[in-house]
Amino acid sequence: MRKGTNTSKEEIIKSSNINHRVIIPVYIPFEDGYYKDAFYIFKMCLNSIQNTSVYKLKITVVSDGCCESVNTLLYELFQKSLINELIIEKDNIGKINAILKGLRTVKEQFVTITDADILFLKDWDTQVFNVFSAFKKAAVVSPIPVFRKQLSYTANIWLDYLFSKDLKFRAVKNPNALEKFAKSLGWPYLEDKYKDLILTLNNNEFIAVVSAAHCVATYKTQYLKNIPKHNSVFKLGGNSEGDYLDNPPYQLDGYRLSTYNNYAYHLGNEKENWSTSIYKSQVKVNEKSELPTFEILTPKKKSLKLFFTKAFLRLLRFRKIYDFILLKKGLPKQKLINFR
Repeated sequence: MRKGTNTSKEEIIKSSNINHRVIIPVYIPFEDGYYKDAFYIFKMCLNSIQNTSVYKLKITVVSDGCCESVNTLLYELFQKSLINELIIEKDNIGKINAILKGLRTVKEQFVTITDADILFLKDWDTQVFNVFSAFKKAAVVSPIPVFRKQLSYTANIWLDYLFSKDLKFRAVKNPNALEKFAKSLGWPYLEDKYKDLILTLNNNEFIAVVSAAHCVATYKTQYLKNIPKHNSVFKLGGNSEGDYLDNPPYQLDGYRLSTYNNYAYHLGNEKENWSTSIYKSQVKVNEKSELPTFEILTPKKKSLKLFFTKAFLRLLRFRKIYDFILLKKGLPKQKLINFR
């Protein structure tokens, strides 16, 4: 039986002035062994977003088959308003499918998708949006520049700037950050050949790095509207990130870029003194600003350009052509062997 009228009936949903959402998938099935530091590192991630963000944002956390104790802790953070939206999936459905739980309903103009083990640094969002401002075709921007990604979903950039001096190799801005990134992946160290030069794009003296990391990146939401409607069959890996996060912006001629300097750290599964020290020293930005208005180009699939990008990538399979192009983009001859 129904009695009376639902007070929400015919009520208009209030619009929000917040235009940036962060999605964090979390998978902590237990709190010992490999995952003994996982929740602490997640809290570092969550709090560092809240501490360092200059612009207003909302945070969605997706619990992807976490244990009950972790879900309880997540709900406590939700009650404290450190999380705006909490989605709890009892089963482990996989990283991409967990992201899709939040992504498919995003209304904000920008969405940052981040692993739960990222430590955000001062000015990270300011610097990311500076890249969007400088490059109108930017669709994906990461605050972590990484090595040897210059051909990862970037052929459209190469074609646009093939004969321009604005696309060239430069010295890595922050070699120490690259070293830390490599160690977070389990590497014992990073050889010098991976942290000396990196491909960059210039616009009126503003420099960005070509391509972006998977562990954290901010997207123009419009460029993710054509993601596959079905869920991924992979829990992790396969080509799930390529199919759902890399290829859709690329198919719409969106640029994949990173900040020239490093504004976040990938931490891995163990807390360390250096990252804990940075985290504890962060001063919270209490007064958040509204995100500035950006000119957003309407993304369109350009079939002819896609044809030429495929042809260009096939040409690069010939070593002489590949080497010639790298040399024209400022790579010293003695460094060629390091980029093959």
